[in-house]
Amino acid sequence: MNAESLNLSTSNGATTAYVARPHAEINAGVLLIQEWWGINDHVRDLVGRYAQEGYLCVAPDLYRGRVASDSGEASAMMNALAIEDGMETIRKAMDAATETYNIHRFAITGYCMGGTFALRAACELPELKAAAPFYGDIPEEEVLKNLKVPTLFIAGKRDAWINPAKVNGLKELAAKYNLPVEAISYDADHAFFNDTRPEVYDAEAAADAWRRVQEHFSRHLV
Repeated sequence: MNAESLNLSTSNGATTAYVARPHAEINAGVLLIQEWWGINDHVRDLVGRYAQEGYLCVAPDLYRGRVASDSGEASAMMNALAIEDGMETIRKAMDAATETYNIHRFAITGYCMGGTFALRAACELPELKAAAPFYGDIPEEEVLKNLKVPTLFIAGKRDAWINPAKVNGLKELAAKYNLPVEAISYDADHAFFNDTRPEVYDAEAAADAWRRVQEHFSRHLV
């Protein structure tokens, strides 16, 4: 696996994306959107895991180099990030990866704040081939109704933020507009996929979610 940095230019300033690519030939890419902490070691580990699955994996730095040290700082940084700014950075990352690595088929995933951006990106970037947002917030109906990208939405039943009521709301809108969404809820808490947080990590749920995401991406990125 090769790990490197990809320079990005946005209207709100320069940033980078953390990139991992396998040594073998690459046919598809995964955009991985950070949690509210920033591009930390956990995110870099996840990017490497996707590279080991054979994908070019690109994690755009939505915070432009900043990493939160505690939940208060993370909350402030997330709330200060405009949706339009984050979406532009994601678009720029996909464009730069296409140009640099000659990859034209991308899926998107993300966790927590990154799940919010991943689901919105699936609504606003129809060129994406698949999406797998983890416990991110649901965009407003006027945005969500445009979803054309096959989406696997992953949630935790004990999540107080992306709670069962929000997940049921997503399911209702998916049925109303015939959207390509499958929602999976585990008996787990918010951030159950993060193995650096033992207070919420659920190894069994995380393993099954990883399997489902790999199947989802392989089905749509061929």
